Amino acid sequence: MKVGIVGAGAAGLAAAYDLCRAGHKVVVYESAPFIGGQASTIPVGGYPLERGYHHLFTNDRSILDLMDELGLGDAMGWYPSSVGTYVDGGLHKTTTAFDLLRFNAIPIYERVKMGLFALRVQRIKDWQGLEPYTADEWLSQKLGGHAYDVLWNPLLRGKFGRFYGEVGMPWFWSKIQTRFASREGTFAKEVLGYPTGSFDIVFDALSSSIRSAGGEVRIENPVVKISPPDESGQTSIRSIADDKEVVETYDCVLSTVPSFSMPSILDDIPDSYLNRLKSVQYLAAVVVILELDHPLTNFYWMNIASDDVPFLGIIEHTNMLPKEWYNDRNVVYLTNYLHRNDELFNLSPDELTDLYLEHLPKFNPDFDRSWVKEVHYNAVSAAQPIIGTRYGELMPSHRTPFERIYLANTTQIYPEDRGTNYSIRMGRQVAKMIQDDAAAGWSDWRSN
Repeated sequence: MKVGIVGAGAAGLAAAYDLCRAGHKVVVYESAPFIGGQASTIPVGGYPLERGYHHLFTNDRSILDLMDELGLGDAMGWYPSSVGTYVDGGLHKTTTAFDLLRFNAIPIYERVKMGLFALRVQRIKDWQGLEPYTADEWLSQKLGGHAYDVLWNPLLRGKFGRFYGEVGMPWFWSKIQTRFASREGTFAKEVLGYPTGSFDIVFDALSSSIRSAGGEVRIENPVVKISPPDESGQTSIRSIADDKEVVETYDCVLSTVPSFSMPSILDDIPDSYLNRLKSVQYLAAVVVILELDHPLTNFYWMNIASDDVPFLGIIEHTNMLPKEWYNDRNVVYLTNYLHRNDELFNLSPDELTDLYLEHLPKFNPDFDRSWVKEVHYNAVSAAQPIIGTRYGELMPSHRTPFERIYLANTTQIYPEDRGTNYSIRMGRQVAKMIQDDAAAGWSDWRSN
């Protein structure tokens, strides 16, 4: 079987890897000049660094198992995390449960209530029962008080902006599950994983395995059209290679493009499926990466629960990982999720950096712009899907309405939030689905 895959991110490469190992001929098309999608890297201090901050949790079994298969298990390092929260002009250590008990931005009885509440959410197994509720609605009703008003509501608004009231409660539930699972005990510190050599080593190994098995990974080769099967059952992909249009035929096609891009490359999508594609909006990830010659804070992860800062988080990469990897520079991500129509999204990289730098003295009064040695900017327009209520009823199926054409993107990761681990899991699941459908002669084709 010959399979065309659109997109060389985590899902596309994982699917291609399994299909190639099963003896199928696979061609992966990637419009960018690099592979890895949102986990791709740029050189920082002479060492590869992800364009957007990345780490693993201890329960991220899909990517950890894949790394073991690729012979990369020993490359994974585990590091204690450190978390801070900025509230009302003050920095608070919030790494452990004991730190939360000392979180004096809210009254002591509310701190205890908040800790017990997190345990309650962590113990919920029937997440489907949460689907009718938004996170804002459920948290305000079940938690409420200062804990909600001072912490969780500002964090929701910071991450999702004007869409914060639309986010389904399963999203919050999945976050609590992940955080608890990555602790070595209820009262222990969080432990996070990062591969020596960056996430490049995973994607490079996948690409090498695909090519060794006779597959292809083509960069700078954008797809402009996918055509449904003809009378002979062959689908086709029209792409641009070396400034020329090229059409190639396949037994089936897997697309990993964002939902809003699918109608531009696949014509005449029935309304029932098209409406599912349109049911999710995306926020863009806008990241400014600073190389500093001084540390900014003592924390790896800084939550910002305040409207007086124009970004939602600070991830100080070298407060968890060795700064020697980056030429002794302190590497800091200033991160935000923005709608594509947001004023900040439309600022130039220099304008946005200048705006952000004005606020860094709030986190370190000694901060001076002379500390900044290099600045890197990255914006990804389809980074964070906004998953609403009852999404299980709205999620587009991997099998599109067109036989032999499949879709696998971050809107189909549910109830978990999007992430490299879940994209790999999804890519491998869809690879199996494709093979099962082919073995059945495509007779069981269906679309929800």
